[in-house]
Amino acid sequence: MDGGGDGGGAAYNPRTVEEVFRDFKGRRNGMIKALTTDVQEFYRLCDPEKENLCLYGHPNEHWEVNLPAEEVPPELPEPVLGINFARDGMMEKDWLSLVAVHSDAWLLAVAFFFGARFGFDKADRKRLFNMMNDLPSIFEVVAGTAKKASKEKSSVSNNSSNRSKSNSKRGSEPKPKYSKPEPKDEEEEEGVEEEDEDDDDEQGETQCGACGESYAADEFWICCDLCENWFHGKCVKITPARAEHIKQYKCPSCSNKRARS
Repeated sequence: MDGGGDGGGAAYNPRTVEEVFRDFKGRRNGMIKALTTDVQEFYRLCDPEKENLCLYGHPNEHWEVNLPAEEVPPELPEPVLGINFARDGMMEKDWLSLVAVHSDAWLLAVAFFFGARFGFDKADRKRLFNMMNDLPSIFEVVAGTAKKASKEKSSVSNNSSNRSKSNSKRGSEPKPKYSKPEPKDEEEEEGVEEEDEDDDDEQGETQCGACGESYAADEFWICCDLCENWFHGKCVKITPARAEHIKQYKCPSCSNKRARS
């Protein structure tokens, strides 16, 4: 997928912690799209018959499979080479997880490259790392570990299979499947062991099944009727208007599983 210009060269140089973090998030979101919602296209592009290919994430949230940079040394650290060679030699899930791990390493390398280039001190580096570390890693998103807590929290009226679709506004009653994820009922919460309170605090915010980011105000969400995970509408390319006409929503991952079976 052509991600447009990377913007990683001389014309694009994030100089503050916030700018580097924004760059990190854009590249991360692009790579997550490649490994989740756009996984069929990504798989097709990683042809083992081609030369060494890399997965690039761009600051504009696009992704690209391409040959490595020709200049030596490169303007930015390069992603791992030859991801296409391993595609047919292992199970698809394991291959995607391997690419995800290398993608996480590349994102950290690029972020701290900018930090070193523009003289971030110890406090700046620590703040940058903490900001990045607050987001689930690409591997956690791809492997599904980032969604385990959100699956618990996003179970809305899970004792009934009938979900109201009458209103897409947040806070409306009854709660539609495309709305703000709702925490468990108080009675359910009482059944949870109190010794895990610290973990519950960290996992209290529902996370998007595609990008792994937590819920924020004024965002449109939709829930998959099969896996019951929640997604930003923009991450799965569903608008509120379109959601009104969907009788049973299946996320890209569930759709792909059915297509392959």
